[in-house]
Amino acid sequence: MATDKPLPFVYQFAAGAVAGVSEILVMYPLDVVKTRVQLQTGKEVGEEAYKGMVDCFRKIVRNEGFSRLYRGIQAPILMEAPKRATKFAANDEWGKFYRNLFGAPKMNQSLSVLTGATAGATEAFVVVPFELIKIRLQDKAQAHKYTGMTDCLMKIIRQEGPMTLYQGLESTLWRHILWNAGYFGCIFQVRALMPAATTKKGQITNDLVSGAVGGTVGTILNTPMDVVKSRIQNAAKVPGVVPKYNWAWPALGTVMKEEGFSALYKGFLPKVLRLGPGGGILLVVFTGVMDFFRKIRTD
Repeated sequence: MATDKPLPFVYQFAAGAVAGVSEILVMYPLDVVKTRVQLQTGKEVGEEAYKGMVDCFRKIVRNEGFSRLYRGIQAPILMEAPKRATKFAANDEWGKFYRNLFGAPKMNQSLSVLTGATAGATEAFVVVPFELIKIRLQDKAQAHKYTGMTDCLMKIIRQEGPMTLYQGLESTLWRHILWNAGYFGCIFQVRALMPAATTKKGQITNDLVSGAVGGTVGTILNTPMDVVKSRIQNAAKVPGVVPKYNWAWPALGTVMKEEGFSALYKGFLPKVLRLGPGGGILLVVFTGVMDFFRKIRTD
């Protein structure tokens, strides 16, 4: 996303990895809360029922301990490096491809949306197994089955088959296509509307604002798909039994019919609080690391 001289793919990949790990270390507890709220179907009672983000935070800390807010973080840490690295590197590479394909001398709004959507689809194939393990470890009802990430991985493969690791691929594709299209499309537009940065501080401010706006819009677009993805990936495979939540669009209809339209935005507040500021953190760190790489290459 940096506007200076392009660097080779390996530098884009490394910068994306650093940005992703930085964001997840700061924002992960919000992801745990988001998943817990999304997995609720409205049948929970007492301490098992969460009235909202703050109530969920409070009950997790009180009943399970503060460390539970970082339960399953190993999978996201391992995932964030290839995930965010793929996001930014694929976005730049697909941008080059589409500019050549359409004969465009530089990026525009339409190409930014198209490039972001395609980068999101690319990213989805990388993250599905990590996402599934993370969801299983975050869910209170299933967490007792697994002692950690490796145990979860081995039990899923042994009990449900290796292809289960790609359960929810279709919904994950939609989730990442929608988020990345909104994220990179908004970054382009917001940067164009803001005054050009003349100082390092100004560049950081522009990146923080445009990344946060992009993260917020992307979250608004993709939260319904994130809700059904969580439901699909959390359902253990049982031979001969058709899962209640299987394909993304039918699952959207099931959730809406049984729980109402608002259920498609369960977990929205912790999600947007993570991915709004988190989108800004991603862009600032990515741009800063890319600038660092340019400097050491020049030196």
